[in-house]
Amino acid sequence: MEGKKRCRMHGGAHGSGAPPGKRNGAYRHGMRTHEMIELRREIRELTRISREAITAYRP
Repeated sequence: MEGKKRCRMHGGAHGSGAPPGKRNGAYRHGMRTHEMIELRREIRELTRISREAITAYRP
């Protein structure tokens, strides 16, 4: 835009852009972090071990 500091469509003026937080489409929930993936892996392993122990001691 001639004579303007910002484009009226693409300028990024104050208040423009996506909403913050959960209303934003790029919101992250944290379920894919390295820590959560490792925690789920450990839980699966403990569950497997527990099931094997239970089936081994059935009469």
